[in-house]
Amino acid sequence: MLSIARSELIQIFRNRSVLITSFVMPLAISAFFVYQHELFEKIGSLGYVAAIVMFTVCAFGLYTSAVTTLASRRQNLFLKRLRSTAAGDSSILIGLVLPVTVISLVQVTVIMIVLGVVAGTPANVALLVVAVLATVAMMIGLGLATAGLTNSPEHAQVTTLPVSLGVIAVASWVGLSGTDDLTLVKRLLPGGSATELAVNAWNGGVAIGDSLLLLAPTLAWVVVAVVLASRLFRWEPRR
Repeated sequence: MLSIARSELIQIFRNRSVLITSFVMPLAISAFFVYQHELFEKIGSLGYVAAIVMFTVCAFGLYTSAVTTLASRRQNLFLKRLRSTAAGDSSILIGLVLPVTVISLVQVTVIMIVLGVVAGTPANVALLVVAVLATVAMMIGLGLATAGLTNSPEHAQVTTLPVSLGVIAVASWVGLSGTDDLTLVKRLLPGGSATELAVNAWNGGVAIGDSLLLLAPTLAWVVVAVVLASRLFRWEPRR
């Protein structure tokens, strides 16, 4: 697993297009939100800034990169070669997505720290960590499911757009308007409850127990994504 992850990490840093579209652009967008945090605080709140930054990195840096990676490795028959080794299916998948996951987590952590320095620390750091981890798990699951519908890295530019733009749109909607109206709809949409959890963690003012209940819809999406991935993801046959 670690050898696969190491090899994948090397490939990421050798691919300039992946670095720019999946890592540099999310960082640039996040930097803009952090720089303009006072403006977005007036429009929504600092919790909204934290949530939109989290989803920008996870949607483009993690989700899109994971789909592109898996589609590329299937197309160049790397998956087929891996399945001819003693490595198990779970080890292969973890090894392939581990580098982009770690990079995205580092990005989110750094951006949150910078936001905390320039705008003030979040009310509940532990709850914010839970929100980030739940979001990462959901986006990885959705990435595996989408990879089953993606034939090539070029095709990934099309198949990932609905989910990427969709979760960011939901995060913006929930982060700016709250959940006082259409509560159930907003929380059940992918990213809705995770956004509310991140907002609560940063802004405070909501009981921890009530916030933790918001994990249920996000974890439900993780389960749905894993089930879809198990049905859609096409493995190369073992030799």
